[in-house]
Amino acid sequence: MTKVIALIAAATSLIANAHAGFRPEAVPGGVAEIHVAPAGSPRPEVRFGGRPVLLQQQRDGWHALVGLSLDTPIGDQTLEVGPEGQARSLSFPVMPKAYPVQKLTIKNPKMVTPDPADVARIDAERKRQLDIRSQFRDVPVPRADLTLPAEGRLSSRFGLRRVFNGEPRAPHTGLDVAVPTGTPIRAPADGVVTLVDDLYFNGKTVFVDHGQGFVTMVCHLSDTTVTPGQPVRRGEVLGQSGMSGRATGPHLHWSVYLNGAAVDPALFITPPPAR
Repeated sequence: MTKVIALIAAATSLIANAHAGFRPEAVPGGVAEIHVAPAGSPRPEVRFGGRPVLLQQQRDGWHALVGLSLDTPIGDQTLEVGPEGQARSLSFPVMPKAYPVQKLTIKNPKMVTPDPADVARIDAERKRQLDIRSQFRDVPVPRADLTLPAEGRLSSRFGLRRVFNGEPRAPHTGLDVAVPTGTPIRAPADGVVTLVDDLYFNGKTVFVDHGQGFVTMVCHLSDTTVTPGQPVRRGEVLGQSGMSGRATGPHLHWSVYLNGAAVDPALFITPPPAR
């Protein structure tokens, strides 16, 4: 009996810690957490925009963690719950959020307006990264919190509307950490390495798949120490920081993806970073 009680306590603790440090925020660039099935129910099928979403079993049943891209419209959005053709609609609200503007000066003009010869490479790399971050590896994801891959000052926040050399560009879809070159960059959670490459804009880059469309990326590295297909544990070194690719100085760029959408990494770490 004592052993059974201990097992129940351990399971309860695991559920309680599954969200330690995770703060859902249903805004463009955020994460909506939605109760989709009661306790005791079998795991449901849940999709958003036709994509399967991450599901976690908690005390009161199944919860969906839904990534919302920065271009998600404000207002009611809809989940599909159940098998295709028999699904019910479950609506949830998305609230507005304003992101500031960041103006940067890039010394290499090719990193602002690439030469035509580089455009084909950039397009191919963009497609490969989209494919990697959109994969759905159907394994349990016991924790929604993440560990900051390197300790340092948070220098550029997610969602900044960026202007390079006076030219508007896509918003910042990651969280930058100011660290000197050679700082160890660690896996934010258990997972499998899915891409190690040297990309035009991102420089030396590592993607880690944490399961069910939960994917992270670290880039601008000076070196990488893992290979595709390699399992990694939370805290394991992926490489060292640097300023490869389009970077104004040494730092870590860290991105988090859910169901293919880039979402704010600050929502997954504890303690909440100061604004």
